[in-house]
Amino acid sequence: MEFEDFIETIKTNIRTGSFTSEAAVSQGVILPILNNLGWPVFKTSIVTPQYSLEGRRVDYALCHPEDRPAAFVEVKKIGSCNTADRQLFEYAFVAGVPLAILTDGQEWSFYLPGEQGRFDERRVYKIDLLERTSEEASERLIRYLKYERVCSGEALSSARDDYRNVARNREIKATLPKAWVALIKEQDSILLDLLSEKVEDLCGYKPDIDTCAQFLENYYQPIEQEPTQGRIRITTQHSTTGTTTGRSNNLGAGRFNFKYNNSTYPARSARDVMVKVFQILADEDKGFLERFTARSHGRTRRYISRNKSELYKNRPDLVDHHSIEFIPGWWMGTNYSRQNIQDIIDLAFEVAGPRISSKFQVKVA
Repeated sequence: MEFEDFIETIKTNIRTGSFTSEAAVSQGVILPILNNLGWPVFKTSIVTPQYSLEGRRVDYALCHPEDRPAAFVEVKKIGSCNTADRQLFEYAFVAGVPLAILTDGQEWSFYLPGEQGRFDERRVYKIDLLERTSEEASERLIRYLKYERVCSGEALSSARDDYRNVARNREIKATLPKAWVALIKEQDSILLDLLSEKVEDLCGYKPDIDTCAQFLENYYQPIEQEPTQGRIRITTQHSTTGTTTGRSNNLGAGRFNFKYNNSTYPARSARDVMVKVFQILADEDKGFLERFTARSHGRTRRYISRNKSELYKNRPDLVDHHSIEFIPGWWMGTNYSRQNIQDIIDLAFEVAGPRISSKFQVKVA
């Protein structure tokens, strides 16, 4: 199997939530990728698991020559990379390792600990397998991690060249307008919160999330049409009783019925639809919730969790009033616009797979 095809298989397994723990990521993603890149994964003097370093351990040391680390690989559970950078740098600094890789299987960040600047500024490149094409992801993994290139020093030279390349700054500047448009178009939950709070600061009245979402939708003007990349979005069909015109400022207004197995389920709001869909999916597939939590959720939020304090990591003030225990032992955040809710439901269908998702007809946005 070509490496590019192999990466596509890994992406499919990530989409379906197959890797529910750090160990699963190691066994199902990291080691198979290293093996495909030529690393002798069963020779522990070259691919050393749990490398000991002054009382601490790094998940993998990639060695050349034997027993001499050329790169460290720190593995996290999917969606848990955000706070691990500093720890990885401490390991690399102590050992004098020139290349450090932080990954949760889906996201791969390559760092040069010996370069100048803050630790976050020494990231050479970041790959999100679900956001990049398999061709691009394959090229970058080969460039920085192929065994022969690491042994010859080519991988490190390439990483240093990429780090110093001024084109990176030009790419950032060119991407900033697109990123802003994406935040507006996708109705990012953080942006909606900030907008709602700023309105309250200025006039004393706080709009609900959907009012802010409608404003952003009206404000957004497409700059250019580009093919959608990244997560596969499963198409759902609209099915309601009665009609409404426009978008209501109150998610509780109107009816939001949906169909499952050709039966109509009544719902009071878009949030009610989301709750009931998750309840059905959890009942249909006993492993669904664990697989869903294994996927990356929002930038600073978890859509569902066994611990409700994890739903809004940067906004603990939202936990008490914007969360619900939708089944015993599982909590769900509810501070989302209709579009956010539609995206969450689509992600749930993606994880559940076509056998179950094809039984639904749901549209809330």
